[in-house]
Amino acid sequence: MSIVGKLLANRRAGDQGLAWHRPNLAGVDTFQMTSPDFDHESPLNTIHAGKRVGGQDRSPALTWSPPPAQTAQLLLVIEDPDAPTKAPFVHAVALLDPTVKGIPQDALAGVDPAPGVRVLRSGWGRGYLGPAPIKGHGPHRYVFQLFALAEPITAAGGKSVESAKPHAILEAGQSIARARIDAFYERR
Repeated sequence: MSIVGKLLANRRAGDQGLAWHRPNLAGVDTFQMTSPDFDHESPLNTIHAGKRVGGQDRSPALTWSPPPAQTAQLLLVIEDPDAPTKAPFVHAVALLDPTVKGIPQDALAGVDPAPGVRVLRSGWGRGYLGPAPIKGHGPHRYVFQLFALAEPITAAGGKSVESAKPHAILEAGQSIARARIDAFYERR
């Protein structure tokens, strides 16, 4: 076990900081999200992990049932509430056209995202950052959250959506429905 992982074993950001629990994103309705790459509450394949830990930083494919008809935009957020930080670590933020019904593997690439996907800033850089938890810190949960927004986000925190930080994007949206699927990844 890594010494750093052992020292930080009990330090976790926690669920309360997830986008899922923000009052403006707690939509009344829910819809379903699934992935052909993992089952809910199962481990992610190494291909989806960060390059620095032997993965390929390829975002998993996701599909979802139709959101409410009045959806103006979809907001996809991937967070790690088990990171030893003050708030969950943001692995991806993207705005999607409401007609998109799913995304293929690697659709959240910072350079060449899938059609209908607008990749924004994440915790570090732009695009999907695969799991790379501290070795020996235990399993980390990766929460894939999709929010159906009543109005499109055009600016956040006084900046364009492209330059806004993730927390500003999360504050700017107003959800009418939401979907979620969780996965795990651990480095031993």
